[in-house]
Amino acid sequence: MTSYQSQLGEGEGIAEELAESQRSISIAEFFEKNKHMLGFDSGARGLVTAVKEAVDNALDACEEAGIAPDIYVEIQEAGDYYRLIVEDNGPGITKEQIPKVFGKLLYGSRFHAREQSRGQQGIGISAAVLYSQLTSGKPAKITSRTKGGVDAEYFELIIDTDTNEPEIDVEETTTWERPHGTRIEMEMEANMRARNQLHDYIKHTAVVNPHARIELREPSEHMKYERVTDQLPAETEEIRPHPHGVELGTLIKMLDATDSYSVSGFLQNEFTRVGGKTSDSVIDNFRDRHFGREMSWTPPKSHEPADVARALDAAVANKGAEATAEFADRVADALDGYDRVAHHELCDLVDDVADDIEDKHDVTFGSTVRENACEAGWAAIVGAGDGVAVDDDADEYEQLRSDLYAVVDEVTTTQKDDATIQGIADRLAPKFGDSDDARHRLTRDEVREFVRRAADATEEYDDATFGETARENVVEAVWERARRVPDDPPNVTEIAGDRDASSELLEAMRETDIIAPPTDCLSPIESDLIEEGLRKEYDADFYAASTRDASVHGGDPFIVEAGLAYGGDVEAEGKAEVMRFANRVPLVYQRGACATTDVVKQINWRNYNLDQPGGSGIPNGPVVIMVHVASTNVPFTSESKDAVANVPELESEIELAMREAARELKSFLKKRRSMQQRREKQDKLATILPEMAEKLSAVTDNDDLDIDDTLARIMNNVLVERQRDGDTVRLVVENNSDRAADVEITDIVAGSEPVLANGDASVVEMDGEWFVKWSTSVSAGDEATLEYDAGADAEFDISVEGLEDERVTIDA
Repeated sequence: MTSYQSQLGEGEGIAEELAESQRSISIAEFFEKNKHMLGFDSGARGLVTAVKEAVDNALDACEEAGIAPDIYVEIQEAGDYYRLIVEDNGPGITKEQIPKVFGKLLYGSRFHAREQSRGQQGIGISAAVLYSQLTSGKPAKITSRTKGGVDAEYFELIIDTDTNEPEIDVEETTTWERPHGTRIEMEMEANMRARNQLHDYIKHTAVVNPHARIELREPSEHMKYERVTDQLPAETEEIRPHPHGVELGTLIKMLDATDSYSVSGFLQNEFTRVGGKTSDSVIDNFRDRHFGREMSWTPPKSHEPADVARALDAAVANKGAEATAEFADRVADALDGYDRVAHHELCDLVDDVADDIEDKHDVTFGSTVRENACEAGWAAIVGAGDGVAVDDDADEYEQLRSDLYAVVDEVTTTQKDDATIQGIADRLAPKFGDSDDARHRLTRDEVREFVRRAADATEEYDDATFGETARENVVEAVWERARRVPDDPPNVTEIAGDRDASSELLEAMRETDIIAPPTDCLSPIESDLIEEGLRKEYDADFYAASTRDASVHGGDPFIVEAGLAYGGDVEAEGKAEVMRFANRVPLVYQRGACATTDVVKQINWRNYNLDQPGGSGIPNGPVVIMVHVASTNVPFTSESKDAVANVPELESEIELAMREAARELKSFLKKRRSMQQRREKQDKLATILPEMAEKLSAVTDNDDLDIDDTLARIMNNVLVERQRDGDTVRLVVENNSDRAADVEITDIVAGSEPVLANGDASVVEMDGEWFVKWSTSVSAGDEATLEYDAGADAEFDISVEGLEDERVTIDA
């Protein structure tokens, strides 16, 4: 069969025929054919994704308006389809915005905002509407009432995929019982095979949004999650981009758009965390890349035969012998105070001295004369040797060789012999002397190339070894010896029009140490509320949470939080439950492709007393592990936002956050194991001691021994003992342990009102019983006594708090 392409090749006008078949497509049309990219790849997952998008929108809307979210989700069977209804009590949506919010992809207010939010692209809820109309052919039904509005607005609409615009079927005002909020109703081809994922999404959303009330009603179940706090997430503020987070194309675009003229103004006005000092540092680094640095050399002393004065005297003509001689001598004398001098420093010195000579001798040192003097002096500095006249037949690079020998010798190890060091210096010096720029102005890369060539030649001809570390040490030493030039950087317009200059500015920004972006653009859950959320949904024995300090990836700030719940009613069989969140949104799919899962598997959980066969993978046992990533730009692996990408900075913070929480778990498990061993020991003693006491009493013919006192002393426990003497009651706390004990004792007395005789205690009457409450601290080896009076018919019931049960012995 003949292909279309082969038919095109047979005739003329192929390009024209191809051009006629080409057309642009709308984003809606693209996702119409690629809905799997947004998480709508099956009926089961499509329903979960639609719920997720609607609930995320509702939470965002409520929080932005400062309203504690109250969200209702209902799924109904509707013949061959499922009907999804999601209601919220948010601020509502204006009549003009409703069609665009629900009927236009890539329409939203958060895409350009650098602040944390659940949704950013403006695809989510409109994608759900698109999936609904594609699978059922029915429009989405939206009801919304703004806060303070008299009536609600009602729309039925679909998305025109050819134009990515809403197509409105019904538009009217209506009544609605909610004072404000939004309701969306969609029918779609779906099934409930992903019921577990749906329930997980709702439950996990409740965990990380403890300020929200969420209700789910579906054909077979009804669940409701109450809020446990009225504390809304902290408000976020939009920030400017960070210099470490922009790319070259973006930087050029910003340079073109800015109103600033200077680079300093551009940096301070367009970026966050850039003030005067930071912009100066960036500009200095830019100068190094754009202009290079000037190598500095040791100048000859004025008393030496090869002094600079002769060179300057010869270069200055027609200024009078006295003025010329004084000029030359003063420059040469001033150089005596320089350890090293670069070309521009010499020229500055020439200008300063020339200005003084002009005033003193009434002569003019014009720019040409000054330039000639500067070049002559520089030639004398870089071409003269110790005790050798400039015009003698000496090595013109002797001074350079001497300086470079000292540099190489200082930064190389003692294993390098003198010949090797001299070989490097001898081969480096001509490269500076013969460079295209007579000022010895070079970039770091050019210096590195000089060193490489010199080292290669030394290894080849001198049978020496000069490794990469030694080479880099020499490069850094030479670069540090070079002087930063004072040239003014190009203005913003010039840099924007020069791609190389823009790239140099970008690299200068990246290599400058800049404070991390501010974190008021983020709203982490915070460790105390993470624990509250876990307590709300998991009845466990232990909870721990950690919130890391902010870090930066690609210029975007992020915060990682982790939480653990262990024991109790948490499922004990099989693998631990891992909950993943990004900007308070549960990630219920693609667990295996997520950086969070990878990091959990890589941690050696056996170090934290959890079962982990093989030392890697998800640990076993009754534990819930949660990780939350809050960022202005979460790096997801795909448009469906189901998994976090494997970014090294992110993975490092996830690991550190989990280890912080896991250390608390390790302490808890270690303590619990210790208490278990202590309890087993006490149980054995409690079995043995009575038999021993009974036999001892029989042999010695003495009274029965007090087993409780003995057990307390053997176990180093805190003994709480009641003693009665008529109406007098004494509570004695005897501390047999090696550390202070803080105890809270409540003695419930019935039948007779107690009267305190001593001690810092209180008596509270309640329903015919008296509660004697006593808090005391007893040092190791000491005891404390509370005394009160009670009638002979009094009955007692004592409880002790503040210590583990295994560390307390009660004889009362």
